[in-house]
Amino acid sequence: MTRPTISAVIPTWGALRFLPACLSALRAQLQPQDEIVLVDNASRDHAGDWARRYAPDVRVISLPANLGFAGGTNAGIRAARGELLLLINDDAMAEPGCVGALWAALRESPRAGAAAGALVFSRRPEVVASAGIIFQGDGVATDLHLGTPVAQMPAEPVEIFGASGGLALLRRAMLDDVGVFAGEFFSYLEDADLAWRARLRGWGAVLAPGARARHVYSATGGQGSPFKQRLLGRNRLRLIVRCLPTPILRGCLPATLRYDLLAAAYGLLRGQPAIVAGRLEAVRELPALLAQRRQIQAARTTPIGELAAWVEPAPAPLAALRTQRRLAALLQAYG
Repeated sequence: MTRPTISAVIPTWGALRFLPACLSALRAQLQPQDEIVLVDNASRDHAGDWARRYAPDVRVISLPANLGFAGGTNAGIRAARGELLLLINDDAMAEPGCVGALWAALRESPRAGAAAGALVFSRRPEVVASAGIIFQGDGVATDLHLGTPVAQMPAEPVEIFGASGGLALLRRAMLDDVGVFAGEFFSYLEDADLAWRARLRGWGAVLAPGARARHVYSATGGQGSPFKQRLLGRNRLRLIVRCLPTPILRGCLPATLRYDLLAAAYGLLRGQPAIVAGRLEAVRELPALLAQRRQIQAARTTPIGELAAWVEPAPAPLAALRTQRRLAALLQAYG
């Protein structure tokens, strides 16, 4: 089977120091008919100007304002010519064979709208940072296989809930059906929102364990910053209201409320008001979110039972806290 054309879409903001390595790794794996689309999200480091001068093979789209990962990626997707869309972070370097492994997994899974690769820590490439998305019964969408040794990942492609936007190969047909990323999310959890909308419409996702990229984790976003805390809190509730069918939402509601009440208390006690501010922002948006929910749920074609099977049990609060601390320790050690 001849591989369709690929458009690699890379939104960039403040990561010019990583961009040459990112582009070089991609060039070595793409075919002559493929393309690289770089979206300059009004970068202060003028990444678009650099690419026009030193990377003339790259198509550059310069945005007048920073639209975040979601808006920047959407701009690139709309301009791209490929039937397949390769998403990769600007601070990630695809290891040899990455693109081929993503395509092989997608080719063998005709109902998959996305193939996820594995992001590994840049300083510890034998440790996984993310290999797709899992969704829990407390409404948390988090990284699959976080902290797992690469050697312990599945040997062959396996179906997963959804693909992370940091490294994924998407079918344009899937995006034409369910829509692109929710631009209003700006950054964080827009990929989980897309994964839910794809699942609602019968599109699956597959993990290609042989597709790996070294990632400088949160080099652009700033792990633990108030900005990120606000967006995570806001987008979490946006996703839950928009995407969870009523029977699943009803089942998740007790654990979800418990999680958010504990998160709000933690934020207030630790002097991190952004954790609360993001959630309050989403609450104020509730009428608009409910309108979006009606439209999204009306398009659902997948039976509730199939969707519910992808909801992992919610961990106990102490276990969730230990996971957060483990992530912080991993980022400090390897990121």
